[in-house]
Amino acid sequence: MIYFKGPHSFTAEDVVEFQCHGGSVVAHMLLETLIQAGARLANPGEFSKRAFLNGRIDLSEAEAIAALIETKSVDAAKMLTRQLKGELKDFVLHVRTLLIEILAYIEVNIDYAEEDLPLDILRDIGKKIDVLTQELHKTYESSKRRSGLINGFRIAIVGKPNVGKSSLLNAMLNFDRAIISDIAGTTRDTIEEEIRIGSHLVKIVDTAGIREAKDSIEKIGIERSISAIEESEIVVAMFDNSRINDHEDSEILSILNQYRDSKHLIYVLNKTDLDNKFDTSILSRNSIRLSCHHSAQNVIENIESILDATSSEDSVMLTSTRQLNAVYEAYKNTCEASKILNEGELELFAFHINSAIESISSITTAFERDEILEKMFSSFCLGK
Repeated sequence: MIYFKGPHSFTAEDVVEFQCHGGSVVAHMLLETLIQAGARLANPGEFSKRAFLNGRIDLSEAEAIAALIETKSVDAAKMLTRQLKGELKDFVLHVRTLLIEILAYIEVNIDYAEEDLPLDILRDIGKKIDVLTQELHKTYESSKRRSGLINGFRIAIVGKPNVGKSSLLNAMLNFDRAIISDIAGTTRDTIEEEIRIGSHLVKIVDTAGIREAKDSIEKIGIERSISAIEESEIVVAMFDNSRINDHEDSEILSILNQYRDSKHLIYVLNKTDLDNKFDTSILSRNSIRLSCHHSAQNVIENIESILDATSSEDSVMLTSTRQLNAVYEAYKNTCEASKILNEGELELFAFHINSAIESISSITTAFERDEILEKMFSSFCLGK
């Protein structure tokens, strides 16, 4: 017989019978017994919350745990594991330590200096602020660029009507998700599907053809196509090899030109199995030639290459909107502090540095003013 402390007991034969029903009964009876003995079920996130309150983990590590449980991406799992090991915590500690040192020095001179700060000291502080500002900006922009590692990259397929956008989507998915027709304007809204390319989770967005709208519904679809470009990390622009390029093609290229520095652009010349009428000189020299009816492999390989390069970056990454906002606020304050330093407004300078410290500290733990006092009294002799 197998006995439990409490009212429940059952035999080995009972165990076999329970297992035949999936084993859930055994687990349920175990829980019931433990609860009747005085135990209770843990609340959602309780163990992580206790770890945070007891100082075993910080807010960034707690966020990493929550995101790691939910993630569907191999890339995200790797990135969150790095954060869980303290990579982001070390970055925050580095930035706030430098800011606290600067603030401590400035506040000492505000309170005790009888003369203005020497120019060489101002230059030294200015250099430190400039380096920190660049580091914060680099981390913020790099994290925004790689945000798809956490939530999945977005890829927008754009072009004028009937160039083969839906055919490309279907070819990449390996099933007919979108309706294909020779009638221009068949796709009047965005169509989204998630797939995995290599180790990367991506969301492909098939958009309505970009042209002068024929009616209000098509106009809405085109507006959503523009929004899809803005929200995507990679844009696949398609053109029709069998048709002479026109002002609509030029308009699309003009729109894409606005994003050439902020997004990865892939130019695809489709229907290459038909006679060439398109002036390819207006496209990038690295444009891909294909026929979607046969294969989309070249496009997939190109996308995978971009994503591999993006995920291989080794810099610190911010993995939540809260963290991004915190670093951006710190960046804005160091920018302001840098501008006013040479004006000699030390109180205003200290205000912005203090705000930067509070912002960057919010990523991990709250900022305590006692840290300033400790730094002041440990670094300077105020008794002289």
